[in-house]
Amino acid sequence: MKFIPVLSFPVARKLGHSVGEFVKSADLQAETMAWIAHNAPVDAVLGPMDLSIEAEAFGATVRFSEDEVPAVTGQLVADEDDVAALAVPPPSAGRCTMAAEAIAKVKAMGVDKKIYGGMIGPFSLAGRLSDVNEMMFLLMDEPETVHALLEKTTAFLSAYGAALKAAGADGLFMAEPLAGVISPAALEEFSAPYVRRIVEALQRDEFPLVYHNCGGNVTKAAEAIFAQGSAGCHFGNAIDLAPMLEKAPAKTLVLGNVDPVSVLAQGNPEGIKAAVASLVERCGAYPNFVLSSGCDMPVSTPWENVEAFFAAAADA
Repeated sequence: MKFIPVLSFPVARKLGHSVGEFVKSADLQAETMAWIAHNAPVDAVLGPMDLSIEAEAFGATVRFSEDEVPAVTGQLVADEDDVAALAVPPPSAGRCTMAAEAIAKVKAMGVDKKIYGGMIGPFSLAGRLSDVNEMMFLLMDEPETVHALLEKTTAFLSAYGAALKAAGADGLFMAEPLAGVISPAALEEFSAPYVRRIVEALQRDEFPLVYHNCGGNVTKAAEAIFAQGSAGCHFGNAIDLAPMLEKAPAKTLVLGNVDPVSVLAQGNPEGIKAAVASLVERCGAYPNFVLSSGCDMPVSTPWENVEAFFAAAADA
């Protein structure tokens, strides 16, 4: 059974790096990805899930912390005029270059595992630029403004994804969590078409994209999500994975979804073993199932729990 967890931050802490320094250093990120490739029983390595990089490239303010992942603060665009004036940055803006350099560095180390670059999805990026709460009002009151913003986030992400690919990434992991909290109809209008454009622009047989969504409305929007065409879909622990596997095309990998907080970070090795066994019992018969954490494992995850996850995966 394939095993592709999301665990960059706990590994970075194991190697002695704070979150604050890790998210700003290509060298530390390359070191962490290489450690995972050489020492963890994984089938591929997912790069750090830092969903602030792309918003920062547009000019958004980001709050950094020594022990928490970066967070976008404030509101960069509030209305139609702000969106019209918003410039699409080059894929080298801000820390985007650092992320590409990290991939190039780890690939230069000769790792024997596939390395996936990480990026945010177009609707989730739009939400960070406009403020998540404000976005909910814009969807109802100014849908044309949302579409105009999505045109810009999609253009940027297509270019950024191409830059990660050029740096040596073997695929991309695209996180679109905000699309999971809106209605299925809204997801189909404001997220799926733009995700599909990015997939069509970047995905090739030798360069797959994995789509991540952890919102509770995902199951109701399964048809639209699978129609986006990504080679794989990674779902959070709020989603019942078995029905998603039933609906998924046979060629589409479905990854997930052990609870990264209550089970992996706050639980114990015995509970982790039981959770993995239960998930595998329900989903392991599907050949396109890939065992993973439901989202990024928190930096606070005890290392004995990470090792328990490795052991449970090996026994599955």
